[in-house]
Amino acid sequence: MQYTLTDKETSCYHCGESCADERIVKDDKVFCCNGCKLVYEMLEENNLCTYYDLDENPGASMQTPLFREKFAYLDDVLVIRQLVDFSDAGMSRVTFYIPSMHCSSCIWLLEKIYKLNPAIVQSRVNFVKKEASFTFKDSEISLRELVELLASIGYEPHISLKDLDEKKEKKANHSLYLKIGIAGFAFGNSMLLHFPEYLDVGNSLTPQFKYIFGFLNIALSVPVLLYSASGYYISAFRGIRRRILNIDVPIALGITVLLGRSVFEIITQSGPGYLDSFNGLIFFLLLGRLFQDKTYATLSFERDYKSYFPVSVTVVEGGNTRVIPISRLAIGDVVLLRNQELIPADALLLADRASIDYSFVTGESDPVEKYKNEMVYAGGRLQGPAVQVRIIKNVSQSYLTKLWNSDTFHHEEEHPLSDLSDKVAQYFTLVILLIAAVAGIYWYQVEWHKAIDVISAILIIACPCALALSIPFTFGNVMRVFGRNKFYLKNATAIEEIWGINHIVLDKTGTLTWQSKPEVACSFEADEKQKSLIYS
Repeated sequence: MQYTLTDKETSCYHCGESCADERIVKDDKVFCCNGCKLVYEMLEENNLCTYYDLDENPGASMQTPLFREKFAYLDDVLVIRQLVDFSDAGMSRVTFYIPSMHCSSCIWLLEKIYKLNPAIVQSRVNFVKKEASFTFKDSEISLRELVELLASIGYEPHISLKDLDEKKEKKANHSLYLKIGIAGFAFGNSMLLHFPEYLDVGNSLTPQFKYIFGFLNIALSVPVLLYSASGYYISAFRGIRRRILNIDVPIALGITVLLGRSVFEIITQSGPGYLDSFNGLIFFLLLGRLFQDKTYATLSFERDYKSYFPVSVTVVEGGNTRVIPISRLAIGDVVLLRNQELIPADALLLADRASIDYSFVTGESDPVEKYKNEMVYAGGRLQGPAVQVRIIKNVSQSYLTKLWNSDTFHHEEEHPLSDLSDKVAQYFTLVILLIAAVAGIYWYQVEWHKAIDVISAILIIACPCALALSIPFTFGNVMRVFGRNKFYLKNATAIEEIWGINHIVLDKTGTLTWQSKPEVACSFEADEKQKSLIYS
């Protein structure tokens, strides 16, 4: 039995929203809208009402009607290929970021979603990352239908341009993982081969075994030198070509001397070498770089405009509408914008009037009124009735993307060596080379056969690996702490600039306050005029 009430304020059984304006009652349960009621009915029909037992009012509000046509771009073969993680023999696997996931009920329902459609074979939830992976029969349910099903129960995935670029990033990460794997494999096995030396029983080995173990260590270290450590040599070479001694120059020099001396000792049987240390240094250096990359990737949503833009737009052609990926948007296209949708590129307004929220671009929270044939900029959000706009610039050439990528924020002309490690390395390398040269000249005159040992020892010990490790770990951790406290930086370079700040200027846009907890504090005596200026 179902009926509608409009008097007493009650919270919705599904989402917990207030039902002050209208209450829809079914099975003695109150809902704020038909959307929430329909989700309840769907779950009830499939014996999934345990969802409501795990947490109180666990669902997302369904008061905004679901517009299914906005998912039409998911029928595009190219988009499907970019989003799907794996597809073979009629089975596909995809991973979505689901921002509305917030409690144990969400996890339970998403992992039981196969009951709503048997074509979904398996689902796995990563609650920490708010991600869910789905394995489905693509011959029975399409990617679009899967997304529509998730949206219909209040778990609409967030799909952005960033998701379409993820495969490129994964390929780059794959190379780093492979380098770490090779270095780690060589490091572990080198330590095993050096065990007699660690246990001080190396003298008990026959010369033949020492020779074999030594050449096995060299064989393990060659891939590390040629592949895992290649990035440091390339970076050092580029720095020297630009007449800059970056942090990778002393690192490359140190590991080269370490490797060279180790090979010399093994071949001449004058010592066991230090190839375990060589492989270990490369392994831990690469781990530091991976940590930094992972930290930046975690915060990439706040730092990349692509995560803010939609994947698709609705284009008007000859009175008909069709949904296309934003990457195919061209100059001259007429785009239909609905309430709360983003302007994908700089355009001219074709409607008589529109209200645009530019808070993401300018920080100003008050909507701006625009009239026919006026320019509307990418990143603005429409507030109000649907309007049409004509695109006049490509997405990559719009004001927002140019502002984001502007070199104004880098100040490269003022700070040619903005990276802290390069600043240190510039002087560090010169000092170390000078010390090594002076020591080498001295010992060549005193005991010439010790000169090479002294020079190599200085270069090996002075290798700034600790500095190279500490910087990515420090910067990564700082950005993680900032992000946890809702303070986002465009890139790590900004961290270096913070130490020079002696004035902080706050504008009046309200972007420094929590929307749900606005607070104004005054720590000095102010007259009425000053108070009015502050509160404005």
